[in-house]
Amino acid sequence: MLGLQGPCWVGAGSDGGIAVSEECGDVRLFGCTRQPLGSVGGQTGHVFGSPAGVCLDSEGSVIVADQQRHQVTLFPRTGAPVCLVSQGLRRPSGVACGPQGRLMVADAGDSYIKVFEYHTEWA
Repeated sequence: MLGLQGPCWVGAGSDGGIAVSEECGDVRLFGCTRQPLGSVGGQTGHVFGSPAGVCLDSEGSVIVADQQRHQVTLFPRTGAPVCLVSQGLRRPSGVACGPQGRLMVADAGDSYIKVFEYHTEWA
């Protein structure tokens, strides 16, 4: 994939699409045939501090760990971004959706893996 500016982390979706965090401060999206779909910031108007870890949940929503803002944010396919975690994070660097509704966050600031309850239904 051409045109990436300092790719850092990659998250794969169940449909074959991927999300790539970039050093320049955004998250680029690609479809299952690797066609560019735009960026999370461009589609939502969200301004990242320093996006790091990225994953896609079973609904195709993008979840991003932002090291500079000390938070993890959900970007649903439709609707506004939702801050999932903003307390107790020093430098979130990686995220993963786990079984049984778990969200796992690697926090490089204190060298812990933190596990949170995660729900895909957001009203």
